[in-house]
Amino acid sequence: MRKFKTERRLKKIEKVAAARQFSLRVVLENIHDPHNVSAIFRSCDAVGIPQVDLLYNVEKFPKISRVSSASSKKWVEQKKFEKVDNCITNLKQEGFKIYGSILSEDAENIYDLDLTEKVAIVMGNEHRGISEEMIDAVDKHIYIPMRGMIQSLNVSVATAVILYEAQRQRALKGMYSKSELKKEELEELINIWCDK
Repeated sequence: MRKFKTERRLKKIEKVAAARQFSLRVVLENIHDPHNVSAIFRSCDAVGIPQVDLLYNVEKFPKISRVSSASSKKWVEQKKFEKVDNCITNLKQEGFKIYGSILSEDAENIYDLDLTEKVAIVMGNEHRGISEEMIDAVDKHIYIPMRGMIQSLNVSVATAVILYEAQRQRALKGMYSKSELKKEELEELINIWCDK
């Protein structure tokens, strides 16, 4: 039997669960600042991303703040990896195309990408960016166009910019109005959320 405080809360859980975008994933590679990680989790929840992959083999796994994440870690699952190849293999087995955020000669503008496909976005360390191993492993290099003197954004802001472009594209295709889950899978997710 479902536990929930009000019918209104149940309706919200059902609506949010149905809109989750299981075909969109974020991978954080060695992001150092836990406030950035928490802010990214908040953005992921806001656009309906159900899982974030945490790839940490240089930095320690981050402690995600309940305050700066606004409890989004409660609604966004985490999967931890310590090796790039394990993370990549897992994503490929799940059918994801993998895009790494990096300034390079062959990087593609995020506004020219089809982010309605099954895509994982890799975001790297605040100072080093994504690792050389990851650069070689991703399917595409992507960048956010900028018009100012400074050619970088805070990693949590950059992630939000990319995710909101993905949300815009997906909303235009009606992807938020129909669950990607089978009926019984959606029901199971709703039941789990009702117990949180």
